Amino acid sequence: MLDLDARISAFEILGKFIAQKEKPAKDENLAKLNKFFFEEFKTVKQQTPTFNPWFTPDNIEHALEQWSLALQPQSIKQWVNRYPKDHFENNGSKTITIIMAGNIPLVGFHDFLTTLLSGHKVLAKPSTDDDRLLPFIAQLLIAINKEFVNRIELAVGKVQNFDAVIATGSNNSARYFEHYFSKYPNVIRKNRSSVAVLNGNETEEQLTALGSDIFQYFGLGCRNVSKLYLPKGFDTDLIFKALYPFNQIINHNKYANNFDYNRALFLLEQIDFLENGFMILRENESLHPPAAVLHFEYYENIESITETLHNQKDELQCVVSSISEIEGALAFGESQKPQLWDYADNVDTVKFLRCV
Repeated sequence: MLDLDARISAFEILGKFIAQKEKPAKDENLAKLNKFFFEEFKTVKQQTPTFNPWFTPDNIEHALEQWSLALQPQSIKQWVNRYPKDHFENNGSKTITIIMAGNIPLVGFHDFLTTLLSGHKVLAKPSTDDDRLLPFIAQLLIAINKEFVNRIELAVGKVQNFDAVIATGSNNSARYFEHYFSKYPNVIRKNRSSVAVLNGNETEEQLTALGSDIFQYFGLGCRNVSKLYLPKGFDTDLIFKALYPFNQIINHNKYANNFDYNRALFLLEQIDFLENGFMILRENESLHPPAAVLHFEYYENIESITETLHNQKDELQCVVSSISEIEGALAFGESQKPQLWDYADNVDTVKFLRCV
């Protein structure tokens, strides 16, 4: 029987497996998995960038490392213990369609994990931009515990025969999802962005750590900082100086194409901007700049910026700051290191799945 303890144990083993890099770990709990899957694991990681150049080896390894940390026993236990036990005793009674985005590696895995851990069945439809890592992980879970074979299905073509939906996409695709899935219990996610609020007292180390929040996954994730709020009079040269260690990002062809295109466009349209050869900094109110562009805006005082953040709460995923008055702010460098209880769009999917 695939009870909660068995499900948790399977994901803990999965976490250990995906933590491995070039050589298999000397762990007897992984010996059989490594015998049959380790070389395939390396091949999947090596081939994925060929099909999606945004998924570089470094970004794939970063995503796998973060998930391996999240799937450690202490982390899973801490997450599960936040809820009554009956939230995880659904006994496979419902099938949940999960329509996944493909902007960063394994971006749909949290919904996949939550649905299975809650005791439901998964009908997953990976994005064509990320359709290798998740199917491989599904294969691993079934190898770890054969009971998952009746709990995991990967959709081919149109999804059908399901009870509820979790769908992630753009604002445009969300309108389609809301129409198509309106008669089902659903969680429909739209575009979200993350911002950083500086006060001018940050150290160079903090500003450099901010670079990870900006550039990890080329800035394509909803947890990536896409806009800075700066106090009046802030010297933007401090930003460029601190972010210089990330200059190698311009060597990535697709990123460089976006940088060159947006730079040329701004020049033609006579739009004011700053740049340092690998990033464009533009003063603009929008939370959604194009790739290789970082927006910024000045604020007057703490009261005004907290009001701004409150008004934007339905558009924001993360706020990065060291300002104590900003409730729930993450430390610099932490936006792409979410915990299991950090839910996309702040929608608690465990509670949602309990009610379907």
